[in-house]
Amino acid sequence: MKAFLILEDGTVFEGIHIGADKDVISEIVFNTSMAGYLEVLTDPSYAGQAVCMTYPLIGNYGVCMEDTESAKPWPDGFIVRELSRMPSNFRNDKSIQQYLEENDVPGIAGIDTRALTRILREKGTMNGMITTDENYHLEEILPKLQAYTTGKVVEKVSCKEKYTIAPSRTLKENGPISGAAVFKKEAYEAGEREKRPSMVRELNGTGLRVALLDLGAKGNIPHSLAQRGCEVTVYPALTTAEEIIADRPDGIMLSNGPGDPKECVSIIHEIKKLYDTDIPIFAICLGHQLMALATGADTYKLKYGHRGGNHPVKDLSTGRVYISSQNHGYVVDTDKLDPKVAVPAFINVNDGTNEGLAYTGKNIFTVQYHPEACPGPQDSGYLFDRFIKMMKEGK
Repeated sequence: MKAFLILEDGTVFEGIHIGADKDVISEIVFNTSMAGYLEVLTDPSYAGQAVCMTYPLIGNYGVCMEDTESAKPWPDGFIVRELSRMPSNFRNDKSIQQYLEENDVPGIAGIDTRALTRILREKGTMNGMITTDENYHLEEILPKLQAYTTGKVVEKVSCKEKYTIAPSRTLKENGPISGAAVFKKEAYEAGEREKRPSMVRELNGTGLRVALLDLGAKGNIPHSLAQRGCEVTVYPALTTAEEIIADRPDGIMLSNGPGDPKECVSIIHEIKKLYDTDIPIFAICLGHQLMALATGADTYKLKYGHRGGNHPVKDLSTGRVYISSQNHGYVVDTDKLDPKVAVPAFINVNDGTNEGLAYTGKNIFTVQYHPEACPGPQDSGYLFDRFIKMMKEGK
């Protein structure tokens, strides 16, 4: 079946329909990762967006449910050059086509994704429509595209109730098991662990208790903390600061998430209350932006964002450069940053935009990129260790 991708500037791409049989209007973004398409699909930060994968062949190793970052895919649509319909991998559970169909995600294949990416880079991120209607009328569609906004999507992707992850380190023979595989909500509530005792061993915890504010957290964020021996309590995005503080955590983590940070007005208000405490705080991605807004800084939208597993980030304190995994369309405006509140700690080597802040006189640091890095390089995992050290020193 034919499918069409229509951009708000009037550009039309013709391809082949994949996934669910429905039309969708969304913000069109691109991701440059060469692998990890399942982790991209299950990243809640993509809510309200349709993702174009720049790597030409997607789906060749199929879908391994153990690698998912959340219980469902969040993008509104999926755009690829070629979709592999015969995956080959010993861990494969199903094809990407089956996965998209089961989760009601429409998509388009067979288009020139390089040309689409160049348009988005030159003109900036724009809205678009994926449709199978061959009799579409641009004059009717374009006003709808121009009117579309992602809206308040944080509440949509956040957990609905508080739950706790036991302090443990869950290891596989060849390394960490994915967060989504180990820390399914049902397992938390039942108090169960991964049911493969021959491959898993439990280690003693650190005794540290972390409060994770779920703004759209990927599964490997709590996993990275629990793997290091922390007990992690996950809170819905609209939880009050008073409730979190009352639970007396040793540290607070603000997660990644989707949408425009300035839409999160009530959340920003609560984060300011958390800032005013002496509790150590580590924030990533959207959490980093919200902490900046809560303390008087500003954010702005990038022309086409940073999305992929190959973004170089420089640590300003050491001069060392790390390759990072990123997924964001907004950044903190350092020109409006009060050095009495916070100073830049990391920058993006490609475009010089801010990638992290260190808060003056506070046990708070924040980064724009993903230290859990799934998919992506593991260079920045040490940031979790820095957070743990901060919590231990604060006890």
